[in-house]
Amino acid sequence: MTTLYSFTGNNDGEYPQAVLVQGSDGNFYGTTYGWSQLYGSRVFKITPSGVLTTLHNFTGGSDGAQPMAGLVQGRDGNFYGTTEVGGSSYLYGTVFKITPSGDLTTLHSFDGYSDGGYPMAGLVQGSDGNFYGTTSVGGPNEDPLSGYGGTVFKITTNGALTSLYNFTGNANGGNPEAGLVQGSDGNFYGTTSSDGAGYGTVFKITPNGVLTTLHSFTGDTNGGNPTAGLVQGSDGNFYGTTSIDGAGYGTVFKITTNGVLTTLYSFTGYSDGWKPSGLVQGSDGNFYGTTAFGSYGQDTGGTVFEITTNGVLTTLYSFNHDTNGWPNGEFPDAGLVQGSDGNLYGTTCYNSPPYCWGTVFRLILGTNQTVTVGGTVAGGAAGGTAVVVTPRITTPTSQAGTSSFNIVAGVPGTYWNVYESSNLVNWTLVGGVTLDASGNGSFTHGSVSGGPCRFYKLGNGE
Repeated sequence: MTTLYSFTGNNDGEYPQAVLVQGSDGNFYGTTYGWSQLYGSRVFKITPSGVLTTLHNFTGGSDGAQPMAGLVQGRDGNFYGTTEVGGSSYLYGTVFKITPSGDLTTLHSFDGYSDGGYPMAGLVQGSDGNFYGTTSVGGPNEDPLSGYGGTVFKITTNGALTSLYNFTGNANGGNPEAGLVQGSDGNFYGTTSSDGAGYGTVFKITPNGVLTTLHSFTGDTNGGNPTAGLVQGSDGNFYGTTSIDGAGYGTVFKITTNGVLTTLYSFTGYSDGWKPSGLVQGSDGNFYGTTAFGSYGQDTGGTVFEITTNGVLTTLYSFNHDTNGWPNGEFPDAGLVQGSDGNLYGTTCYNSPPYCWGTVFRLILGTNQTVTVGGTVAGGAAGGTAVVVTPRITTPTSQAGTSSFNIVAGVPGTYWNVYESSNLVNWTLVGGVTLDASGNGSFTHGSVSGGPCRFYKLGNGE
């Protein structure tokens, strides 16, 4: 875990609550929510090394304020997003476009009634080139007593908005807080945070606005109140999270395009955390996400986790308090993005004094890879394996007395410990290497003697 940037609450903004997006230029782009309409709402760019540039300061006027969601880069190279409040003549939020250099254009201001209001989710660009999204309230069918409502909308790059569906809070759900994903079948899939059977729904909607409810949550073991969107896995199924379950801690679920839902994991509120965010499928086929909170009642402020398609969950990192506060931040309320370097990037809402306004972090993602060790290890069996993390070990060689290998694709200038084991259980620190300006290095260990093949792994501060 590396904290790339700590927000100061000044011109750089405060309280990032949205997932980042990596632009075509290799930089990451995101938003800060701010604590009021007139303070702290920003669009920013940050390099993989942590250099942050503020691109736009929201004023709360026609440009809106308090972007709850992240950005999406359109095919035209510009970024598109939403603000939860503000806008011209109304205070129900906006859809905006912003160039990589920070030139912002408000495309639409919601009126809170005919077209909905308070969009809490980001946009997705459909295969037709238009953008699709949701508003959390409003629409002409909103129940004035319960407040159940919300809409699904389509908007062109020129700002022409069409309401595709108006939620009523009945069996089809209400108050969608999450965005949409376009499936491989051309339809869009999403969630509502309320109603249906009482605890929200999963739905499918065609580009023309025909909606089908696929599942209604009941708040028991299959979870309830999904506030994050879905992701379609490489197996064609959709994966998502709920913010609660019968115990109150949330779930990870899988659902088919026909609505068959399987609960993959129920959080316990202990070391695995609780209140999970949305998921991202990594290049290894597993899914990654965060929990906004750590062990219930303990001094932990959220986690990063990995979960397989079979529901095996591993906590990769816990945001812990120490004598200096929260050195790497706490409360990661948004999902993650896997960068082109294979690492995970995300945000936290809070960090240590004197600056308590959130962070951007990078988690070097461990991968279980195997590589063949050629030759003979100290007269033992030929070959062997190495369990490594990014950066990875390549071209290993072994002979009596030495084991050597190259290290590639790491972060330049970082120091990596080298560990050795003969059983993949007990590891011994045998040295280290600092990666060069290209992110590469090499290591030779001269203590190999008779016995079984040796295993090696890299660790950063383990």
